[in-house]
Amino acid sequence: MKSEGDRYWSRRIRDLKPYIPGEQPKGERLIKLNTNENPYPPSPGVSEAVETLLHAHEAAGAALRLYPDPDCTELREAIAARYGVKPEEVFCGNGSDEVLAFGFAAFFESNESPLLFPDITYSFYPVYADLWNIQYKTIPLNENFEICTEDYLIPSGGVVFPNPNAPTGIAIPRTEILRLAEYLKERNRVLMVDEAYTAFGRASGTENGAESLASYSVEQPNLLTVHTFSKSASLAGLRLGFAIGNGELVEALCRIRDSFNSYTVDRLAQAAGKAAVLDASYYEAINRRLVGTRGRVSVSLKDLGFQALPSSANFVFARHPRFTGKEIFGRLREKGILVRHWDRDRIRDFLRISIGTDEEMDVFISACREIAAAK
Repeated sequence: MKSEGDRYWSRRIRDLKPYIPGEQPKGERLIKLNTNENPYPPSPGVSEAVETLLHAHEAAGAALRLYPDPDCTELREAIAARYGVKPEEVFCGNGSDEVLAFGFAAFFESNESPLLFPDITYSFYPVYADLWNIQYKTIPLNENFEICTEDYLIPSGGVVFPNPNAPTGIAIPRTEILRLAEYLKERNRVLMVDEAYTAFGRASGTENGAESLASYSVEQPNLLTVHTFSKSASLAGLRLGFAIGNGELVEALCRIRDSFNSYTVDRLAQAAGKAAVLDASYYEAINRRLVGTRGRVSVSLKDLGFQALPSSANFVFARHPRFTGKEIFGRLREKGILVRHWDRDRIRDFLRISIGTDEEMDVFISACREIAAAK
């Protein structure tokens, strides 16, 4: 039932179906495997950078009293050096969700051919499209739940998808994405690739793992890659993301940002983000460890009769032929384990399981063993 207050809402908001984030339990002691947070802490360098900013004598007065650098200069320079691009080819925002939202506003039109994205993918995409009044068309994943870039070689207003895809975790080869980018370039359309989970594909060291296209995006004038510090950098609570692309694409993002809020990234986030970028070896080590755990969990689930899709992300997408997804979700929650479930066509029997610590995943597998043994 709607509240009486909706009489004051604009039609755009009244008809909007907002994104529903994963549950953040309050007061319950749960093993939290539902929102793809990194189970390992940020690097010591991140903590040191934040402490220095807040407590160093020379910085104490300005740390929170003054506005942050709207251009995120030092952070962009660090990211540029890390990826081998120019600072003017980097854009920073308040989480990759904000960067994606800016991208929808900057590159996709409401009166053009439809924007294309997968039918099973990050569920924020249709929300952004509806918010900005962008016509869109979903392209079905194939029977193996893979994105087939051939299906996107059609007239469109642009394309967006994650690589690896979410919630399936399946990656697309770099060559296929670059071929799609070339096709769209000839038609003056943008390809936006959401690389929230790419670091876990790279860490796996497998041929089918996701590979970042950041360095290619500055050569392809219509290719923008979007990144987050929430997953691979253990900074989900800080809200920090960035994009890499041709300077003209970055300028478009800046125009959107500066049309309503020039200070989207605060001082603490900029300092922590720079430290995280400089501590790359620390994160490569913990993410290799996480990838190892992911492989072990996938094998254990298959041994218990689950179908687990091949993942290049920090989660596993799995189902069991004898139980509905809702049943397993409920039984796991009764055992103090929280995973993610969507009541949607094609995937309602699947669960997305974020990879936690080895100890947490041992508890999870033990619980799955008990569930699978039940009649």
